[in-house]
Amino acid sequence: MSPFDPAWAAGPAPDGEVFSDAVWVAALLAIDPVGLGGMTIRAWSGPARENYLQKFRSMLVPNSPFRKMPLHISDEQMLGGLDLPATLATGRPVMTSGLLVDCDGGVLVVAMAERINTDIAARLAAVIDRSAVISEHNSINTVNAARFAVIALDEGYQSDEAPPACLLERLAFTVVQSGLPGDVDWPDAAMIAQARESFNAVASSDDAMTQLCSLALALGIGSLRAPLFALRAARAAAALQGRETVAACDIALATRLVLAPRATQVPSEPTDEIPEDQPEESPPSQAPRDDQPETVEDSISDTQKSVLPPELLAALAAGAGPKRARRGAGKTGDSASLRRGRPAGTRPGALGAGARLSLIETLRAAAPWQKLRGTKTPGRKVQVRANDFRIQKFKEQTTSVAIFAVDASGSAAVNRLAEAKGAVQLLLADCYVRRDQVALLAFRGRAAECLLPPTSALARAKRSLAGLPGGGPTPLAIGINAAREMAEAERRKGHRPLLVLLTDGGANIGRDGNPGRAAAAQDALVAARACRVSGLSCLVIDTAPRPQTFVAKLAAEMAAHYVPLPYADPSHLSRIVQSQGDFRASSAA
Repeated sequence: MSPFDPAWAAGPAPDGEVFSDAVWVAALLAIDPVGLGGMTIRAWSGPARENYLQKFRSMLVPNSPFRKMPLHISDEQMLGGLDLPATLATGRPVMTSGLLVDCDGGVLVVAMAERINTDIAARLAAVIDRSAVISEHNSINTVNAARFAVIALDEGYQSDEAPPACLLERLAFTVVQSGLPGDVDWPDAAMIAQARESFNAVASSDDAMTQLCSLALALGIGSLRAPLFALRAARAAAALQGRETVAACDIALATRLVLAPRATQVPSEPTDEIPEDQPEESPPSQAPRDDQPETVEDSISDTQKSVLPPELLAALAAGAGPKRARRGAGKTGDSASLRRGRPAGTRPGALGAGARLSLIETLRAAAPWQKLRGTKTPGRKVQVRANDFRIQKFKEQTTSVAIFAVDASGSAAVNRLAEAKGAVQLLLADCYVRRDQVALLAFRGRAAECLLPPTSALARAKRSLAGLPGGGPTPLAIGINAAREMAEAERRKGHRPLLVLLTDGGANIGRDGNPGRAAAAQDALVAARACRVSGLSCLVIDTAPRPQTFVAKLAAEMAAHYVPLPYADPSHLSRIVQSQGDFRASSAA
């Protein structure tokens, strides 16, 4: 069966044609490249990906632009700017067109899209929305058409490596490594050209739009771009099949190609409403577990199989925490630097304090004024003023530090400390690969103790974790304050801290070291509020056998993600944290 058979389009791909979805994506995008925005190809560089791109290019309009955008492209290269040699030669501003204008009517290929700077992605998204490049340079405004499709090549290895959300939002399709086509049928260029000519004549009913919007809502898709993309994809599919109106099989195909990859939930079946007078069933009480580990060693051995998902921690450290004072961008974190790091544009400014002058940008700023300045001070070929100075900006990659503050009191200390040991050890191994660091604080009795300063040394961490003590009352406020002070100290060093608090909420020692549950609880809330004021990214894991209202309130005061932990083995802990969602895309457009 051909992948362009209407019967095939009406349902899932049959056996033997698992690659045909990628062929459909290429064909539909070739028919309506600007309207569908483009596609993301999440695959490594290789013959399969290159062959797919070559096949797709053969279906485009002949001689249409097909350009690649480098990772660290400057604004002038991307959007256009002042042609410095021509401006100096003619004595008047001469503008150049950038890469996006050169791509008008064609395709822009974004290499290593998972590493693209968010500033560049935002500028690219703005051009996609306007279908034009608007350049403003020293009171010179130019508007150039820039209508193109984008192919984002995503070579991310980790699951938290993805192109910026503002770019993904504007691309209709996603193709993955396993979906790259092998030896399957492809439509010829004449077939695509005929469909391209008849595309605008294809009609769609209001019922089709309503159906696609309902499907998007059922799949948990909040963006209106998704059903609009799906409708255009359905029209393109109808044009490819020679139909004048959108059919049910076209809607099914568009749903599979556009809506399904964006789904965040499984559509739920309608349920009968419960009468108001019918009492809700109370949850069954937890029965004693018969499969509890007999020894502490067995429990600690089980924890080696657990891992606190790095996606959640890395995203929180990068600024995904709610109500967090954001301090930059990047997966590991970027901080502004005057001398070190990768170039990140320029800014007007004065020399001094270690600032580095960008000579080219300074000359660009001064060039439009040369004719006027030459009349005042003749004899100088190039005249530069202080307000022309452009200072080079750099971004220096910073280290993320996960600070674990563990409640080591006597309340359920053995099991919870074992889980913390397993999670920290496995997280440390992942942090070693990502060059991040981990710190460990334990609070019990009337003090908090730093068992492991920020480090990425695996052997040292294991020795410190093996001797983690337990028992005694719970100085919760003291522990939170100690963790906050460590996080603030790391932030002053230019690091990006993440505070992970594991506690059952049984505070009974106040900030002053005196016993008393009421005062201790109030002190803990005050300490949590200080973390929120400080703008720290926080995660609170409730280690009590049953979720505690006080721990949830504590997390709210910290503006932290709250993870209630029922009595469970370490592998259940990992599943619970994963169920909190993937915060990778929370830096939305």
